[in-house]
Amino acid sequence: MIYQDENAFEVASKIERTACAILPIGAVEAHGPHLPLGTDNVLAERLARRLAERTDSFVLPTLPYGQVWSLQNFPGSINVSNDALIQMLYDIGESLDRQGFRIFVMLNGHLGNAVALKEAARLLYRDCPDLKVYYFFYPGSKQAIEQVRETPSSHASYFHACELETSYMLYLAEEYVDMSKAISDPPNIGIEADCTPTPWEEFTSTAVLGDATLATKEKGEHIVEASLKTMAAIVNEAKKRLTTGKEL
Repeated sequence: MIYQDENAFEVASKIERTACAILPIGAVEAHGPHLPLGTDNVLAERLARRLAERTDSFVLPTLPYGQVWSLQNFPGSINVSNDALIQMLYDIGESLDRQGFRIFVMLNGHLGNAVALKEAARLLYRDCPDLKVYYFFYPGSKQAIEQVRETPSSHASYFHACELETSYMLYLAEEYVDMSKAISDPPNIGIEADCTPTPWEEFTSTAVLGDATLATKEKGEHIVEASLKTMAAIVNEAKKRLTTGKEL
């Protein structure tokens, strides 16, 4: 269900029934020559809609800007601070709590947002104890990735415009992908990059962290569906606890 399409006369009863709101959160940043600047927004929104269908939840309007400090100097990127993002997420969560929602899912399409999401969730945990807050970034995907990935990861924690993310786009939003422009450009990221602020232009000129030419729709489906299964199980279990009167 799309939250912004509802009207004020009918939405209250639907909130009481569904209990859960899903907020797609993305970013606007460089994603190589074959993917659009809004890749993270598209992925978050497409994932949110599929998760909502599997959990009978509302999908909130997408929050389209994120913390993209690492890529802020690349053409097209738009950065917001962690502080601004934390405050926005906190305010949205507080509003949802006031409206009667009991579960708030922040479905993240951009790893750079992770710190802000976690901090906002902690603040809401403190101030809105009746609201269960989740921050999702492809949970349950590790094993699925290992089963289909053909190239080693360029970094232990993040991926970008590579075999993985391009595969996700081919599965969820193929119309935005131009595989004729896909490139292979795995960077050499030294250990120092994890120990000091390191803009990505120091190790890549394309923002492609791997081999995008190996991306396939089938790989994307395998990984995305594994993650959706995990997320749906978590949300549906939380809803079940609501109906049985157990604490979330």
